[in-house]
This record gives sequence, structure tokens and C-alpha cells, in this order.
Amino acid sequence: MKVQLFIPCSIDQYYPAVGMNTLKILEKVGCDVSYNENQSCCGQPAHHAGFTKESREVCSKFINDFSGDEIIVAPSGSCVGFIRSNVEKLFDNSAQHNEAKKIQANIYELTEFLTKVVKVEDLGARFEAKVTYHDACGSLRDCGTKEGPRKLLQQVKGLDLIEHDECETCCGFGGTFATNYEAIATGMAHTKVSSAIQTGAEYLISTDMTCLMHLDGYIKKNNLKLKTAHIAEVLSRF
Repeated sequence: MKVQLFIPCSIDQYYPAVGMNTLKILEKVGCDVSYNENQSCCGQPAHHAGFTKESREVCSKFINDFSGDEIIVAPSGSCVGFIRSNVEKLFDNSAQHNEAKKIQANIYELTEFLTKVVKVEDLGARFEAKVTYHDACGSLRDCGTKEGPRKLLQQVKGLDLIEHDECETCCGFGGTFATNYEAIATGMAHTKVSSAIQTGAEYLISTDMTCLMHLDGYIKKNNLKLKTAHIAEVLSRF
């Protein structure tokens, strides 16, 4: 199966290992992966900050960088959710409208692609740790991704998955929200991290690196005994 790999800008700039591990997983399940080195941002940050015109300009490049005729996979429910929820509306009555619709229909978050398209749950991975899971808002609410990541984690050898009470609660990142409303965002991170720690887990896992960046900042600032990891970092340990 041919797939196009989309690496969100936050992963490209700060967490490149997540991108490499995503590639490793896709190749493991037999995908013929292409990566356009000219790709950049999908336009989500500008859109959520209220800069619709600027977002459309960035997203126009995204549409040109990818083909709507082939599946696109990204290790980010947030970016995938933005594309699915907004791209068609951004390019309504424009020359790029039809291509935008095709891309919208063919883009998948990594775990969603693995469980729903390839229909693989056991990648043969091993990760000796107690972990708990954070349902990132983009993955859960925009992509409907809930059971897939858990099914994948439950098949990882040596991994003990423990649910926590606030798994579906927003972590407080929300792009510029965490910058504009620092006190509120910090309080939300406290709620999420405290709930995770109560399980006795060693790791907090998610599909979205931006959530984990926010939570990891809170964890390190407060010297807490909890680590964060993108799910691709766990599933690629085979």
C-alpha cells in the first residue's frame, strides 16, 4: 500500500525521532512510504489563533504538497482533525476545493490507520513499563480515535496499561491557549498529570506530541516522577 507521510511542524522541529519511528512502523506493516521534503505546516496554528486568511495560504501549500489520490498518514490527531474539520470550508468555491475534499477523505492519524485501514493491532513491540493514556482532544473529538491506541498498546509485550480518571480531559495546551491563558493551562495540566500519577504509571502516552510537550513541561518544572512518550515511540520498539 502506498502512503504519504505527513510530519507536523512541531515534530519536525522538536521531536524528529517520532517522525522516524512513524516511518519505521509504516514500513513494518508493509507500506510503500513517500515523503515530500517540501512539506511544511498544515495551517492549524494560524487558524486556531483566528488568522483565517493566513491559515488558508499555508494550507494551500499543504494541498499542493500532497496528493488526494493516495492515503496520507500523520502521527498527530490534532493536525489530521484540523484537515478533516476545516479544509473543505477554507477552500469552498475555490479552484482547490475538489482536491481539498479528496485530501480530507484520505488523511489518517497513525493509530487510526493501523487499526482501521491496515487492520493491525500487534506490531510485535516490547516496552517494559506501566503506562497510562491521554486522549488528545484532536484525536478523540475530531478523529474519533478512542479504542485504537488502546488496542495497540494492549498488544505490546511487557506493557501494563492503566486507565486514569481524567484520560479524556483536555491537557490545557490548545496551541496559543496555553500562551494566552497560562494560569488556566497550567491548572489543566496539573489535573491531568495528577490523575496519571495516581495510577502508579511510569509513562503518560498519547498520539499528540504537542499535548505531551505541554504536560512534560509541567512535569519537569515540578520535578515529578512521570515520563511522557508518543505512542509511535512505544510501538516502534520491535
